[in-house]
Amino acid sequence: MRHFTSLLSGLLLVFMFVFGNAQGASAASTWTTHYYGSGFYYKVYVPSTYDGKSNVPLMVMLHGCQQNANDFANGTQMNSLAESKGFIVLYPEMNYAANLSGCWNWFYKYNQVRNSGEPAIIKGMVDEVKSQYKVDNNKVYAAGMSAGAFMSTIMGVTYPDVFHAIGVHSGGDYSYAYDGTTGSLVMLYGTLNPIADGNTAFQQMGAHARSVPVINFHGKSDAFVNPINADQTIQQWAKTNTNAGVNMDATADKVTNGQITNGRSYTIYDFNDSNGNNWMKEVLVNSMRHTWSGGSSTGSYTDPTGPNASQMMWDFFTSH
Repeated sequence: MRHFTSLLSGLLLVFMFVFGNAQGASAASTWTTHYYGSGFYYKVYVPSTYDGKSNVPLMVMLHGCQQNANDFANGTQMNSLAESKGFIVLYPEMNYAANLSGCWNWFYKYNQVRNSGEPAIIKGMVDEVKSQYKVDNNKVYAAGMSAGAFMSTIMGVTYPDVFHAIGVHSGGDYSYAYDGTTGSLVMLYGTLNPIADGNTAFQQMGAHARSVPVINFHGKSDAFVNPINADQTIQQWAKTNTNAGVNMDATADKVTNGQITNGRSYTIYDFNDSNGNNWMKEVLVNSMRHTWSGGSSTGSYTDPTGPNASQMMWDFFTSH
């Protein structure tokens, strides 16, 4: 009887140990591929801390030309940041059949309006992720690089009710472009009139109009997308946001210089409304080319010696 009792106690301890470990083990992060339709795919990173019990932020990352989700994730290291901060990341992938270079076709008019073209596809991907995971609707953000940055601006204009804030890296404003030629001219020389673009963007917002927080990164030696586009992005959004209800302009209220140890120097410009609330931030990196600032060399078009754009974007988004 004593032997049986001892055996039973031993088995109970083993059971408690195994069951306790199984219950207490942390979940693993996931990196999954999904087919959306019409030749479009997207990938989703879910951090190991996600338990499905509470709503979490969602970051939408729009890659540049000749990139895909894996490449962009490696270069920006956004998944690592998501793991530490507890948010989900969605990476829409451009259909190469729609653009041989894998660029988002931001320069076509049908891709600059709500419920049409690629903006509607990206919005549809966001809806699918929301149907699968618990997402905080007030903490959905979009950020992009190059063509993805232009598309990030478009998403902020066409779906301001979906995206709480946007990040524009090496891109431009809601430009007057209607085909590949005019798009190329914007990239080389800037848009014709960023103030007019600001008014057009506000009109496009329609009944969903609201002021949108914007953070903008650009390399001052970018030969692919002229750095003038960075300033024009600020001008456009200052006008759009003023029309939408906050009183502000494109004159910086605070200028801060920074230096990465053994890396690049940079300048941060903060733009506030008349009440002192920060709505826009511009980061210009000296001597940096058409690359993601502070990115990893495991991805393309990155500059590890610049300030960490991924971290700074996240900090800006969450401050709002």
